[in-house]
Amino acid sequence: MRAFLTLIAVMIFASCTRVEDHQNPMAGLEKRDGFLELYIHEEDNRVLVKLPRAGKDGVALRLIHTARLTAGLGSNPVGLDRGWGDSGKIIVFRRMGNKVIIEAENMTYRAGPENPLEQRAVQESFARSFLASADIVDGTKRMVDLTDFLTSDVLGLTQYLKDGEHGTFTVAKDRTLVDTKNVFAFPDNVEVDVFFTLSSDDPGREVATTAANGKDATLIQHHSFVRLPEEGYTPLKSDPRAGAIEEVHYDYSAALSEPIETRFARRYRLEKNEAGEVIKPIVFYIDSGAPEPIRSALIEGARWWEDAFEAAGYENGYRVEVLPEDAHPLDIRYNIVQWVHRQTRGWSYGGGVSDPRTGEMIKGHVNLGSLRVRQDRMIFEGLAGVSKTDSGDMDDPVELALARIRQLSAHEVGHALGFAHNFAASTYGKGSVMDYPAPDVRVTNGQLDFSKVYGVGVGVWDKFAATWLYGDMTLTQRDELVQDALLKGLVYVADTDARAVGTAHPLGNIWDNGANPVNALNEALAVRRIALDNFGLRNIQDGQPVSDLNKVIVPIYLYHRYQTAAAGKLIGGVSFNYGLKGDGQSVMEVVETDRQKEALDALLKTLDPAMLDLKDETLALLGPSLASYSIADSDRELFERTAYPAFDISSAADTAAAMTFDVLLDPRRVARLVEFNRRDSSQLGFTEMMRTIEDAVMKPAPRDRTGEIAKVVQARYVFSLMDLSNSDVSPGIKARTDAMLRRLQDDLSKNGSGHGEWLVTRIEEHLNKPAPAAPEVTESKPLPPGGPIGMGELETCWHC
Repeated sequence: MRAFLTLIAVMIFASCTRVEDHQNPMAGLEKRDGFLELYIHEEDNRVLVKLPRAGKDGVALRLIHTARLTAGLGSNPVGLDRGWGDSGKIIVFRRMGNKVIIEAENMTYRAGPENPLEQRAVQESFARSFLASADIVDGTKRMVDLTDFLTSDVLGLTQYLKDGEHGTFTVAKDRTLVDTKNVFAFPDNVEVDVFFTLSSDDPGREVATTAANGKDATLIQHHSFVRLPEEGYTPLKSDPRAGAIEEVHYDYSAALSEPIETRFARRYRLEKNEAGEVIKPIVFYIDSGAPEPIRSALIEGARWWEDAFEAAGYENGYRVEVLPEDAHPLDIRYNIVQWVHRQTRGWSYGGGVSDPRTGEMIKGHVNLGSLRVRQDRMIFEGLAGVSKTDSGDMDDPVELALARIRQLSAHEVGHALGFAHNFAASTYGKGSVMDYPAPDVRVTNGQLDFSKVYGVGVGVWDKFAATWLYGDMTLTQRDELVQDALLKGLVYVADTDARAVGTAHPLGNIWDNGANPVNALNEALAVRRIALDNFGLRNIQDGQPVSDLNKVIVPIYLYHRYQTAAAGKLIGGVSFNYGLKGDGQSVMEVVETDRQKEALDALLKTLDPAMLDLKDETLALLGPSLASYSIADSDRELFERTAYPAFDISSAADTAAAMTFDVLLDPRRVARLVEFNRRDSSQLGFTEMMRTIEDAVMKPAPRDRTGEIAKVVQARYVFSLMDLSNSDVSPGIKARTDAMLRRLQDDLSKNGSGHGEWLVTRIEEHLNKPAPAAPEVTESKPLPPGGPIGMGELETCWHC
């Protein structure tokens, strides 16, 4: 951070003056000129600002404010990462008597400028937020002390920690102070760092094991005060088919025949001069703190978007550079890919700061977790062994992990550029970096083939999306572009319709491969089998604790996890789109019965006890590790060791079986099976699916070593049926499910085994438990507000 001062030393020297007149109340303050005229008192850690003269409405200044963390907590479960923060809001400095109020405008609800009284009506209908009040400290009524606002909890960290059950914290005022060495004023922005201390006598375990002393977490809160963008930017109305991230507000001045909900696509301003040259290219900076070879991989991946912008007609409109070492990563002028460390592995994410009025991007910000690439390397070592690690060969786990981080860099930068996830793109090649790519490992001649693990460069969807979002086109031309993409088969499935296992679109999946989910599941199971057959000491480095094999085996044992979910989307699946009236797109189409049954057969393979077993030679290597009491939940990513110190295959098999049953018996999937079979009796129904599962799972357990695993799978199936019955499903599904349990109870009571008797007792307890008194079953679903007034439960008549 001190290095940042070198960059602007000349500027500060030239623009800073110290007021020495001791008759002046501003004596001893150092002036720093920029977008805001600042006065700094280093000894008292105070920051004052001289505001422009207020207008008749009392407003002296209107700007964009955003806050982030220069220094974070370092705990992934908590989430207060270095670089974490908000996306920006419009604030005003409003003079009221001897105070200046810092107010956040309510940009969600608005009206156009054509009718000022209509604007006023909307503004007075929805609450604004007074964030702070600042004291006026001089006779001009323009100088205010900003210190209290800067040191306030503008990010809501205390509530955030409380809501996450990480402890009740308070802001330690005596240890929360402006870092006056890191207050910078530039022509269009002001940047301020604040040491921000949160304290608790009873912190949650995550904070206690991450913060230096376990009770006091001193973060650095960063403020950016940003001049409103110049006029001339034209907001772009979003199109649900184009995959753009949106800024949503409600425009109450919309014509009566038009919706009030307005969706703007979030994007940067890109313009050309008369010569056709880009006036201000989009530049993303890679954190100079990322080590090699990771830094180069991040640069390469981020640069993939150059091709997309060229396709959009903006050659040289986008580029990637390394962040200067003396630049502040949260300075609003830098779009940044930030390298972030945490105690445990976690998500990476991309976003940034935008103008809430228009959706214009001001700063892109990407957080890349540093442990992700190490996990990827470990997975490839679990698949291929460590003999090629650091060899530089095609199947070197380090090189494969770097290939993944190139894709990750492109993916998260894509979010910052304005592109949403497209979880169908993996079904037409590697169609988009905005999908979640599973490692595309294949079996060739009985060996694992790593030649096509990850794609290189942006995909065909990305070029389409960039052209739609950034190309110089009319709305008609954009619509024609979408129509052409549809004709070419560029399917788009959004996050909300793909992430959860119960979603329905057969092409909307995360961490999957290929156009045919069933074929891809069979391929994943073949890869898993080869990897497990060869699993052992070859999968860790010399000198590494043998117990680390417990970490390595989890993603290999569950290698089929996401492809199982993908194949499961065919069962009760239905294709749909985000079409507009008149665009000729098809309506919802239920997946053909034969494809659903094929998928069901494939999923049942994942419940085969022989597939869930491990060789004795492998089990003998999976011993316990030396326990660590200094790290919270250090075993969180391991299988439960119920047979400690031995590895318990029953526990691992139960986890895998539960994963499959969660897919098959998801309440939404079951409800769709019932509904689609009601419409067409030839469709796969819930009852037929359950009988097929029972035939595969509930047959007598083998008398060999897999018998115990078979019993685990049977028990998990029974418990999954109970969970389904207890979930929020229709009475008809509850009745069907309980009827199946009764039939199972009868069948199990006849086989005379202790395991069967135990399950019979569990089923009996479930069936005989008192009916819930809550409105779970006995009351109808609440009627959606439908009257002309729409007051919900307070609505007493149609006309009042």
